[in-house]
Amino acid sequence: MKRALLFVLALAACQDEITQNVEPVALRAETIGFYCQMNLLEHDGPKGQVHLEGLPGAPLFFSQVSDLVTYLRLPEQSHNILAIYVSDMGAPGATWEMPGETNWIDARTAHYVVGGDLAGGMGAPELAPFADFDKAQEFVASHGGRILPLDEIPTSAVLVPGEEEDGPDDYSDRLRALTRG
Repeated sequence: MKRALLFVLALAACQDEITQNVEPVALRAETIGFYCQMNLLEHDGPKGQVHLEGLPGAPLFFSQVSDLVTYLRLPEQSHNILAIYVSDMGAPGATWEMPGETNWIDARTAHYVVGGDLAGGMGAPELAPFADFDKAQEFVASHGGRILPLDEIPTSAVLVPGEEEDGPDDYSDRLRALTRG
């Protein structure tokens, strides 16, 4: 028994470590949103995807970038995040109605227009991500809003209007408030 255990441990130590592929995955006809469980190609506005450790080749897709930001801020999110991508709304051919199937950019380096006048895939106000700062400025000139990096997007920008009026503005504070009998 000891020999078998030692053999298994030695064999495991000799194997090369396999790294998880975190390249962005193209949207397809069967791509479904994590929260809404609806087909992403049927909704306007930019999309997002999150690659989680231990879930190779199966990112979580989001029908709105604001949903992705909400997911990132949830305290109960339990997996290590390996990569985050959003639609580049400044990519050639990208429109609000057809944001593109393969024009993904790293969400951590994108420039986000917050407070613009266009609604996302689920009809709520939406964030518009851009790889190019100048393209984000052009969007602001046409649709309003301001440009922020991912970590400076206010919580109020990713909530449905009115949700934050009666309670704290921080997800963690609201969750703690719900668990206090």
